[in-house]
This record gives sequence, C-alpha cells and structure tokens, in this order.
Amino acid sequence: MRAVPAPKVWVTGLTVGAIAVVAALAVQADKGPKPEATAAANPSASASARPSASPSKPTATAVPDDSGTGRRIVYSLGQKRVWLVGASDAAQRTFAVWPGTVSPDPGSYKVDVRRDATTGSDGVQIEHIIYFASKAGLSIAFSNAVDGSSPPAVASGTQTSGIRTGKADGSALWTFGETGTQVVVVK
Repeated sequence: MRAVPAPKVWVTGLTVGAIAVVAALAVQADKGPKPEATAAANPSASASARPSASPSKPTATAVPDDSGTGRRIVYSLGQKRVWLVGASDAAQRTFAVWPGTVSPDPGSYKVDVRRDATTGSDGVQIEHIIYFASKAGLSIAFSNAVDGSSPPAVASGTQTSGIRTGKADGSALWTFGETGTQVVVVK
C-alpha cells in the first residue's frame, strides 16, 4: 500500500505552489503597460472611439451623452474609461482603466463603502477601494495597486471584479468618490 501524505503537508505544498504562480504573474504584470492619466478641464471628443486593448492611451474624452446629469462618476464598459464629472456636467478628469472579468450591469449606483487598503483577489496590495455594485456574488469596486502596477493576467475562468486604475487616477477618484456619490455605468 502507498502512504497518503498528511493533510498538513499536502496543504503546505499547494500553498507553496500557489505563491510561486502568483509571484510569476506579478513579475509578468510588472512588465506590462502602465495607464496614463489625463486631466482635462474642458475635454474634447477624440476622433477615435474604439477602445484599446490596454489603458495606455486615451480613446475619448467627451463625457458619454447617456450618463445622466450632475456630479457623478461615469464608467464606460466599452471604452474602459472613467470620468469624474462635476455639478456643472463638465469632466474634471478622465482616465483609462483595467476592468476585471466581472463587470457591473449598465445603470446608476451609489458609492456605498470605501476602504483605504487591502489585498486584491489577484494577490496585489491595493488602495483607494470604492465599492459601488455587486454581481455574481462579487463586490465591484474601483481601486489602484499600491505600487502603481497593472493587474496581473488572471487564470482562465477566474472571476475578478476590481476595476483597476493608475495610482494618480486612484487618488483623484478617492478624493472625488465620497460615500453616496452617484456612479453611472454605460455601455
């Protein structure tokens, strides 16, 4: 008969393996593209509204027409972009984001919880977490990596619900997105 390893040894082996995979993904992610912040007092529409594969270059700066009115955070699923819109309906800032694998449905939400820092589902230390929706049992939130890195590639079938921003954009979103702030998600 073959001896079966004790559960403690087996769990330790799985943990060591998982840490190695996360470390490898972190190294790959660190070599990836970094988002560029764009601050605009009076944004203008770009000739190209095509979303990019990564949030490295702005694709559009005009606030989407179907995003409501008043002070709000607007998140475009198709453009992978966020606008911080003031009470006068002018964008104070716009920036590209990296969405998770689970996206909120289009609609209107409110910032309900804010958290200074934690570890993301991808194992990365994140800060400026602004929760506003949930879907498929996951809380959906904006956040940025503490080290400013892009999110690592996730394994096929893994569900993540964080919408990652660049570090400077995460700070601006944190300042703007107080509890109760409206978040409008558009296609």
